[in-house]
Amino acid sequence: MFEVFPNELSLWQKKGALLLDVRSEAEYASGHIPGARNIPLERLLEELDTLQSPIITLCATGNRAGLAAEVLEYEGFEAGKLVGGVQGYAALGYRLERSKNLEPPFRPEEAPCT
Repeated sequence: MFEVFPNELSLWQKKGALLLDVRSEAEYASGHIPGARNIPLERLLEELDTLQSPIITLCATGNRAGLAAEVLEYEGFEAGKLVGGVQGYAALGYRLERSKNLEPPFRPEEAPCT
């Protein structure tokens, strides 16, 4: 597994690398790196036949991404992980996208009482 720093990510995208976000669907929807595909870590093995190398794995801070990259390497893929995760990427000022169909969070205090 190799490490990719946020300033290198666009170069990997230009080379055709798949950005694979292994966070939950809700985490992904709340803010993700443009062009990233979402496959939650628990579904990764089910989706292997839809992937091709090279793959850069992403998660919130880098822990799940490291595990995903190790699994992918074991399965024969060229895989690396984003150092610092999506949070580190955003903290450096890089833009995140939000899913358009993201519902606002439920707030019990705003629910009508009947």
